[in-house]
Amino acid sequence: MVHVRTYRLPHYEQYPVHVALFRDVSNAAFLRKQLLEANEDFDYAFLDASMIISLTHLLSASFMAVHRSLTNSLKARTPHSELVFRLHPNNNIGESYRKFGISDTTTALIAVKLSLSQDITAETVAAHLGEAVQGESVQIGDDGHELTNWTDANKVNETYKTPNLLGKNGHASDNTNLEHAQAVILGLMTIKGS
Repeated sequence: MVHVRTYRLPHYEQYPVHVALFRDVSNAAFLRKQLLEANEDFDYAFLDASMIISLTHLLSASFMAVHRSLTNSLKARTPHSELVFRLHPNNNIGESYRKFGISDTTTALIAVKLSLSQDITAETVAAHLGEAVQGESVQIGDDGHELTNWTDANKVNETYKTPNLLGKNGHASDNTNLEHAQAVILGLMTIKGS
């Protein structure tokens, strides 16, 4: 059974965000290929979990993607690719995918599905991901703390050019300055000028 957590965004409550977390994923190359081929059945934001520091980090990018989609101002091809783009601190879409999207070797995966139509529900997302993703589904709690279990602080610091912002321990979940780091990273995402 795939665990899908649904979140409602401020101002866009009618467009829920469905999030699933997987570990020990063995078919990331297949999933990435579906994205590259623009297979509509795989229209998700498939993210490398090592780059997400918190639920707020993820939902902020989701909010920006939903907003851009609803205001017809997408910079990327789809709302889900916009979400990946919005996570990165610069305007290079390709670089956004290399840093935040899945690679052929990704083993910890966050799948995000934006409900921009009424036929997308947590149940339909869970059913599809259950068939598509070969990995163990991880249940996400209310605070989304589970999303930080795979965060690679060194990779995040390098991407946002914030040396030691998350510390040197390798995981954001162990850091006492996570709130400060989150504020800095969200600011960088917001002011990238796009």
